[in-house]
Amino acid sequence: MPTTSPALLTPDALQELASEFLGADVVTDTGLDTPFEDLGLDSLAVLELLSLLEQRFPIEVEDELAETLKTPAALLDHVNGQLAGAPTAPAPVGHTENEVVIAAPLDDVWAITNDVAGWPNLFSEYAEADILGRDGDTVTFRLTMHPDENGTRWSWVSQRTADVATRTVRAQRVETGPFEFMDIHWSYEEVPGGTRMRWAQDFAMKPGAPVDTAGMTARIDANSPVQMALIKERIEARVGAGPAGTAPAGEA
Repeated sequence: MPTTSPALLTPDALQELASEFLGADVVTDTGLDTPFEDLGLDSLAVLELLSLLEQRFPIEVEDELAETLKTPAALLDHVNGQLAGAPTAPAPVGHTENEVVIAAPLDDVWAITNDVAGWPNLFSEYAEADILGRDGDTVTFRLTMHPDENGTRWSWVSQRTADVATRTVRAQRVETGPFEFMDIHWSYEEVPGGTRMRWAQDFAMKPGAPVDTAGMTARIDANSPVQMALIKERIEARVGAGPAGTAPAGEA
C-alpha cells in the first residue's frame, strides 16, 4: 500500500510559528546559526517553541532539549531528523464499485467490451484507443480522451488481461499520471434479462495531484454509471441490429 511521509519543518514554517506565538524572529539576516540567546529567546521560550512543534508534528520533545538546542539550525535538524525516521502513514486508497445489466448475451457483451480498439465507439470520453502490443490474453494500449474544458487531451498507457474461463479482466495503468496506482477489475455474469457487468476500481492519488483520492472517488462514482448506461445502450442497439459484435449500418 502506498505511504506518505510527514512533511519536514521548513525555516519559513518555524519563523511563522515563532512570530505568531512568541513574537520573535528566528530567521534573520545573520542566518540560522545565530544562538537563540542572541535572538532574545531564553530556554523557556525555546521549550515553548518545541512544545508547539510537538503539537503539530509526530515528534517527541524532552525538556532538556531546550538547553542543548542552541540555534534555529540545530532545532530544525533535530525536528527533521525525527520526522525523517517517523513511521509512514498509509496513503488514503479509493475504491468504487459500479454495475449495469445489459440486455444481451454474455458472449456478445464480453466480445464487444474487450475489443479495446473499439472503445471510442462505446465510451463517450475516449477519442482514441491505440493497441501497442499483445501477449497472449494481455493487451497493452494507449487511451486518449477528448479535450477537456481547457483543451487538454489526457492520454496514458494501460494494460489488461482477460480470463475468458472466469469472465474476469484485470487492468491497471502503466503510465499512472496523477495516480499512485489504478487497478480495475471487470467481471461479467449471466443474470435474468442479460449480462451483469461490474467494475471495481482501487486507486490512490499522488501528493500534489489536481484532485485528492476522495475527490477522485466521487468523480469515478459519478462518471462510471454514465459510461455504463451508454455502453448498455450501444451494445443493446448493436446486438439487436445484427450478429454478435457487428455494428449497425452507419456506426464506425
